[in-house]
Amino acid sequence: QVQLIESGGGLVQAGDSLRLSCEGAGRSFITQGMGWFRQAPGKEREFVSAINWNGGKTLYAASVQGRFTISRDHAKNTMYLQMDSLKPEDTAVYYCAAKWVESASGRTIPSEGAHEYSYWGQGTQVTVSS
Repeated sequence: QVQLIESGGGLVQAGDSLRLSCEGAGRSFITQGMGWFRQAPGKEREFVSAINWNGGKTLYAASVQGRFTISRDHAKNTMYLQMDSLKPEDTAVYYCAAKWVESASGRTIPSEGAHEYSYWGQGTQVTVSS
């Protein structure tokens, strides 16, 4: 069974940091692009960050640029999202996602479109208090 397993969410205060992890199970995602999305209560899911297959290219939403850092560890089949200077508006359920594509462009270009991702994690709650 192919799974993406997120961890690292929690309740923190504004200005604190958290690191989310997303481990692939049942399939290696080291040749695929991956990404993070989030959904706050009453809002639509939104793009947060994406990384290409080798970690050489990254993409961030304007709202998190300069505060969040995406990375991946091929040896562990795991992707990370380091979140610094957290704000109450970062409160949401965070989802990791992985592509499954054959094209070189699909693997080398980070994507912000949710429709481009084939696998999704169950989500981890991040709550930032003011």
